[in-house]
Amino acid sequence: MKTIYIVRHAKSSWKYDSVKDIDRPLKERGINDAHLLSKYLAKEIQKPDVFVSSSANRALHTAVIFCENFSYPLSNLQIKRQLYSFSDGYLVKTVKALDDSFNSAIIFSHDHGINTFVNKFGSKPIAHVATCGVIGIEFNEKHWKNIKKGNTILAEFPKNHR
Repeated sequence: MKTIYIVRHAKSSWKYDSVKDIDRPLKERGINDAHLLSKYLAKEIQKPDVFVSSSANRALHTAVIFCENFSYPLSNLQIKRQLYSFSDGYLVKTVKALDDSFNSAIIFSHDHGINTFVNKFGSKPIAHVATCGVIGIEFNEKHWKNIKKGNTILAEFPKNHR
């Protein structure tokens, strides 16, 4: 059995015109939402075996907050530049390339790729994964590279916990 948790980065700021997209920071609401949801999930689910994040500032900051609240060592956080993409292709490749010694993983990425991924691989249609939304999908597989359609086991959003 393999379980993936896909997290859309928390709410980012558009306040700084001169900041490149990859460098956009989280808004205060995003920081608060990341703490809110990760504290809740740390009590509800088993800590994932591996944490993997896009290299974009907003995804990475979200991942750091989740690491803190799950007591996951920051030194073990994997950062993947290819997850800073607006296609599900790199997300699928990242998941399918996970080491089979990990039975669960949490991945922090971006809007378009996540929406496509959770609807392609999950069992429940999700119209839109809002910022800091977390979708869990379980696969009856021994190897990540073999995942196909799985069972959506979790869909959590900050608005449900405020």
